[in-house]
Amino acid sequence: MTRLASLLTSAFMLILPLSSASAAMPEAASALFEAKTVAGRDSALSTLEAAAPKDPASAYAAGAGEFFTALEILASGLHRHGFESPQSFMLPLMRLPVPDNPNPEPLTYEQFRAILVAFRDRLEKSAATFAAVPANADIGIVIDLTHTGIDLNEDGTIAPDESMAAIITSLSHGGISSDAAAPTLTFRFDRADGFWLQGYAEFLMAQTDFWLAHDFRSTFDGSFHMLFPRAKLPLQDILVPPAGDMGSSIFSSEWRIADFISLVHLVNWPVIEPERRQAARRHLLEMIRLSREDWKAIRAETDNDREWLPGPQQKGENPLTGLDVGEEQVQAWLATLTMAEDLLEGRVLLPHFRIVDKGINMKRFFDEPKNFDLVLSITGPAIAPYLESGRILTSDDFDQIQRQFGGGGFLTFALWFN
Repeated sequence: MTRLASLLTSAFMLILPLSSASAAMPEAASALFEAKTVAGRDSALSTLEAAAPKDPASAYAAGAGEFFTALEILASGLHRHGFESPQSFMLPLMRLPVPDNPNPEPLTYEQFRAILVAFRDRLEKSAATFAAVPANADIGIVIDLTHTGIDLNEDGTIAPDESMAAIITSLSHGGISSDAAAPTLTFRFDRADGFWLQGYAEFLMAQTDFWLAHDFRSTFDGSFHMLFPRAKLPLQDILVPPAGDMGSSIFSSEWRIADFISLVHLVNWPVIEPERRQAARRHLLEMIRLSREDWKAIRAETDNDREWLPGPQQKGENPLTGLDVGEEQVQAWLATLTMAEDLLEGRVLLPHFRIVDKGINMKRFFDEPKNFDLVLSITGPAIAPYLESGRILTSDDFDQIQRQFGGGGFLTFALWFN
């Protein structure tokens, strides 16, 4: 797998659910993760949710299924309104391969917020279900990623080209295709991987709550026709070119470049739900805690059986990323978690390139929310209220950690490690 493909597939782990084909799991779990229809999948999930309070295996499978359906809520919402991904390596998560919709429904700002709320609330349910699984639960699920997927096009079925393996292939090759050969990706998921997925639910909730904390209507009205060019957004008739002139990449046409500039310029968002911005910090702190639990569990493992995220003692390249995990990478990651926690708790300050003797208190940035202006945050005025004297992170702090990740690169490992 090329380095580019490794990064893209690692990024896709942000939104990758689990599936089960293990006889050790409840029967409903196999039905859930091997379902070919949404109705069958939802029925199995309801059975698992009912059994979850008394059965850790059912709770584990239900938590994964709830994460799984959260992704489907997001994907179906995007598809319904004709989302067109600007295929950009710089925006890996925007490469989500939502199929074309020739007849998209109109999209309003309120409807887009509702999609985000539904996505976020489903993630919260998944995280709560995973939290009910005992830390020492004996979980072992052999998973073939070609047997599970999400309904990307809202037709009620889960087709082979909607499997997780097919979606990973599409991320590597720049588009979804029913003709693309899906890779063989089989893993054995254990209790540690539950911490991993729960942590990603917290991460995605943090991102979503940050958006929802603000009124981003001006950004939606002025630039989202770049993402939903046929959904009757306010400037569609003026700024969206004919279909043949649109280009497939964010930097492949002048109109997409112009709209991307508009998007950046229009990120000047008033705070309307301050509690959500405060919650975003708590979600990130919980993600850090869960990552530590994940690595504690991984390093205690004595087997080496098709590991999703192997420890240093579990030798061999991972079939998804092509990377081998060593002790130096784990130590660097744990140091990264400490650095991130210190930033979020305000114990250390984030540097700004034009300010020498003060840094940004990120705890106050979240807990004392003010209007978020992206450009003025970069240039300085918008972060002035959060500047303090104290210990400021330096480039040496970052460089030391990056060096320990070696040739794989910090970003690839970070997206994989959580």
